[in-house]
Amino acid sequence: MTMLYVILALLGGLVGGFFAGQSRGLKERAEIDDRLLREARAEAERIRGQAETEARQVREQADQSRQDASKRIQEAGEREAAQAAQEAARREQLTGLRAGLDAERAQIKQDSAREREALAADRQENRREREELKREIERLNRRAEQLDARGDKLDSLEERLEGQLRILAGQEADLAERGRQVDLKLYEVAGLTHEVARDLILSRLDAELEEEKALRIKTMLERATGDAKRTARQVIAQAIQRSASETSAALSVSVVPIPNDAMKGRLIGREGRNIRAFEALTGVDLIIDDTPEAVILSSFNPVRREVAKHVLDALVADGRIHPTRIEEMVHKAQDEMKTFIHTQGEEAAIEAGVVGLKPGLVQLLGRMYFRTSYGQNVLKHSVQVAHLTGIMADELGLDAGLARRAGLMHDVGKSIDREIDGTHVEIGINLAKRFGEPFDVIDAIAHHHDPENGETLYSVLVAAADAISAARPGARREELESYVRRLEQLEQIAVSFPGVQQAYAIQAGREVRVIVQPDKVTDAQATLLAREIAGRVEQDMEYPGQVQVTVVRESRAVEVAR
Repeated sequence: MTMLYVILALLGGLVGGFFAGQSRGLKERAEIDDRLLREARAEAERIRGQAETEARQVREQADQSRQDASKRIQEAGEREAAQAAQEAARREQLTGLRAGLDAERAQIKQDSAREREALAADRQENRREREELKREIERLNRRAEQLDARGDKLDSLEERLEGQLRILAGQEADLAERGRQVDLKLYEVAGLTHEVARDLILSRLDAELEEEKALRIKTMLERATGDAKRTARQVIAQAIQRSASETSAALSVSVVPIPNDAMKGRLIGREGRNIRAFEALTGVDLIIDDTPEAVILSSFNPVRREVAKHVLDALVADGRIHPTRIEEMVHKAQDEMKTFIHTQGEEAAIEAGVVGLKPGLVQLLGRMYFRTSYGQNVLKHSVQVAHLTGIMADELGLDAGLARRAGLMHDVGKSIDREIDGTHVEIGINLAKRFGEPFDVIDAIAHHHDPENGETLYSVLVAAADAISAARPGARREELESYVRRLEQLEQIAVSFPGVQQAYAIQAGREVRVIVQPDKVTDAQATLLAREIAGRVEQDMEYPGQVQVTVVRESRAVEVAR
């Protein structure tokens, strides 16, 4: 504003000079006026710019002042709010601490009360224990007094015993001297020297000891038969060791032909997914090796192995091999296998001439189609036993139908004995009872291995038929040449012992009958002989199962009436 006043004053001076100084020329005045006007305009522009700059600065300072004031006010509010929050937190913390302190005080009071109660109980317990200890000490003192009294008595008894021992020692010496004198008189009376009498006595003693040894061995053998389970385990282990090696491969492995070796890769599948799915669904190991155009199925369960074989044949024929297709084929093969097993059971029952079997028993009979015993098919063996039992029952005038039923069912426990605990006899008894079979059939199942304990004649017939079917040459997996050689070796071992007159291997080599000379082998020595022959057989021979050694001794008196 001051500059504006200056400009106006200058303009007034110029106007006054114009009117006062007329001596100057108009041109000069005009130039001066123009110059002055330009300067005035420039000065006015400069002054206006400065004024605008100052006004802008003033506005900026005012805005900055307002912002600073607002910021200070906001910071002051925030500080106050933070202080209030901190104050509230402190108050809450103090409140929690007070509550915790109150709870701790209450807990301390409760703990103190419990400790006082426990201390009082401990004091009472200690008092009771001190009383008991006092009574125990008194009892021990009385016991010690009694022991002292007994010790005195024992000392006196020891003195008496020592005196008696000295007396007995003297008496023994006298008896020994008298015995020696008696022996000398006996030698003089008998006319024998000391050495001859001793040899005579020792020979008699050896004979008596031989008899005593034989009787003791016989008694020990009879006692050992009571431990049936351990003996059975040993026999089974020996049978498995001798025969499992030659039959396990045929009984646990199936070879499945395939069209070409490229099929092996498809059976394995990407990252092995097909073979894993196949083994998981069938429970059978699929072995793919370098065998040309063939794969191997391995499992001790013959039913599962047969199902897996059908599935594998179907997959190879179809060509579509993937986990979903494998699952479909497994379910289909399992259904077909159930039908096949039932059909086999029905055919076996019809062939054996047995009617009226319940469907469950028929299914169990069909499962025996896949079970073998030393290479002999159990289902065919059962049918053969049924025929033999029926024939013998007809000859004896018994119920042939019931006999065939008992013969067919005698090994029914073998259909599931590998799946549950127990022997096939125990399992067969339980199955027969569950399906309501007659008592004669149950008795035959229970005692077809020990017919002497059976309650009916059918158990004896079934045991005889079972032995005939299993013992006939060619029934079990064994070459005829090795079979004959084993029988000859059994007989040779038996006749190599002194006193043996004849030996016969029977029941397909499962028993050897030894006939001895009665004047050279006594009854007690027969027991020793049977044991020695059995030991030689175990040592020198290889055979399936077990071999029974039976020693026969008899005396015959023959006279002819003329």
